[in-house]
Amino acid sequence: MTRKRYLLLALLLAWLLAPEWPQVPVQGASSKDWHPKSFWFEPWGRSGVHKGIDIFARSGTPVLAPTYGLVLLRGEIDMGGKVLVVLGPKWRLHYFAHLDSHSAWPGQPLLPGSPLGTVGDSGNARGKPPHLHYAIVSLLPYPWRADGSSQGWKKMFYLDPSAMLGGK
Repeated sequence: MTRKRYLLLALLLAWLLAPEWPQVPVQGASSKDWHPKSFWFEPWGRSGVHKGIDIFARSGTPVLAPTYGLVLLRGEIDMGGKVLVVLGPKWRLHYFAHLDSHSAWPGQPLLPGSPLGTVGDSGNARGKPPHLHYAIVSLLPYPWRADGSSQGWKKMFYLDPSAMLGGK
């Protein structure tokens, strides 16, 4: 490997292992804009359990990167509507759904506060108050978090965004 490749690999590893202090991904939002007990709430539609939080805001409100990251996916899916997936520090995926618009592209590196899109009601949120569904998934499991609740084994991977945001 060349020196340039070693440096690139070292920077990538440092970024992926860096500490993470996410900020609220909806401009101007605070903990008053989501229900703190909505994470892992059930019953929740076709998914059974709500694996994120819904941050309510006016349609068109900017959605901003909550942490450093790399955009992995930009697209549209049935339930989530317009979505983005961002790889952040500690091998965590940040999932943003029900967007009205996208403004980030796959492969794009992000700094905290970089624009991702705008709040909307796409996907299965159509006709409901505009909001951002925000979920954080760890690619590295936390086995001690699994329990006997519905889909409790998935708690090894899904992290509570409300707790991660520290009630901001």
